[in-house]
Amino acid sequence: MKIILKEDVHGLGYKDDVVEVKDGYGRNFLIPTGKAVIASESALKVLAENQRQRAHKLAKIKADAEALAAALEGVALTIGAKASSTGTIFGSVNNIQIAEALEKAGHTVDRKVIVLKQPVKELGQYTATLKLHKEVTVEVPFEVVAE
Repeated sequence: MKIILKEDVHGLGYKDDVVEVKDGYGRNFLIPTGKAVIASESALKVLAENQRQRAHKLAKIKADAEALAAALEGVALTIGAKASSTGTIFGSVNNIQIAEALEKAGHTVDRKVIVLKQPVKELGQYTATLKLHKEVTVEVPFEVVAE
């Protein structure tokens, strides 16, 4: 089944992408939750016209994402967490805590664009990937220390 995404879906695609998915995934999850519409001929024509009209807006959004990525290049974060004597954290460090640490460093980033490759459950050095735009990603190193 071909669908048009109405918002970014992690692992599937970005807003306004036309993707092929299994029927059950499309009909039972993506369409009812408003994340996608069926890619009919008329919907594809509307999508093409909307993309033509938004071309300059998308260029500005990409430029803003590139500027933010350039500003985040030298940033290194330190996140404090309660930990045991063996270095294991009580709980875990997630994207919300990373977004708060970036906010303290003077960079406003939505927590939804922060991706962690593995759960952070111990003290140490890690890297978070920020997907600011479908063509702009930046990796931010952070260290988890005991409070």
